[in-house]
Amino acid sequence: MQSFIQALATIELGSDAVRLFHGRGGYYAGCEHLCLDWFAPVLLLTSFTPLEESDLAVCQQAITERWQVICPDNPLNLVYQYRSGGETHTQLLQGEVPEPHVVSENGAQFHVHLMRGQNHGLFLDMANGREWVRANARYKKVLNLFAYTCGFSVAALQGGADEVVNIDMNKGALSIGKQNHLLNGFSAGARFLPHDIFKSWGKLKKLGPYDIIVADPPSNQKGSFVATKDYVRLIRRLPELLAQNGELLLCLNAPELDTAFLRQQVADAAPTLEYITRLDNPPAFIDVSQDKSLKVLRYCRSASV
Repeated sequence: MQSFIQALATIELGSDAVRLFHGRGGYYAGCEHLCLDWFAPVLLLTSFTPLEESDLAVCQQAITERWQVICPDNPLNLVYQYRSGGETHTQLLQGEVPEPHVVSENGAQFHVHLMRGQNHGLFLDMANGREWVRANARYKKVLNLFAYTCGFSVAALQGGADEVVNIDMNKGALSIGKQNHLLNGFSAGARFLPHDIFKSWGKLKKLGPYDIIVADPPSNQKGSFVATKDYVRLIRRLPELLAQNGELLLCLNAPELDTAFLRQQVADAAPTLEYITRLDNPPAFIDVSQDKSLKVLRYCRSASV
């Protein structure tokens, strides 16, 4: 716990939702199971192995002491979540969680739900991907695959996109996505398709072609997407949806699958796509192994294709 306690002494809080401590990156010996996130006005402590009551008490005390230094006039709101595989346990340790709970990121606002499930409505490690879309979407048509709560769509419209098509088979997530659009003042400009992507190629092609495509699938979700067998199926169809000179973000968050895996999938299934670069992850998500961290690869379809 010592590495966690020492790191707490350096954290500062702003208005945006961010990761404050990323033990999973392997930089903090003995704390690889711990993460701490700021979803203002709530701190979220996550452990990926069970914490003994004494260890949880040590963490809570350390967080409380730091809070008293940086926010002495505000009450501490602290949520703890233990998760491993399909097991999730969430507990409010102190204070309260607002309902609705709205957080900000780079001028955008999003609904989050810390007390329900493993996914909270906004993946903090994808902040740079959303920022890239925001910076490159002006006058573009964007396809947001595996849209979840439509963070990329909000970013695209903020960046001046002409239209965004969001598709995800999770109707509940898309419903939150619609709320996120309204929250940011967008009552038009986006479509929401609650469909299985692999059964919707005809529909997606009819609505295209797209100047930007974002593919951010789950890495291993039975009945939806398993990267080792489904990513190649996805990649094979993307060139026919992409406009000439269009760009593509391929995302993969699976520690066991490296960058070479994803690049080889593209080389085998869609050789007409040209690799450009890999987007950096937010500084808070520093990792001893780049291949184990989130991978966001940027490709383009050249005009000659």
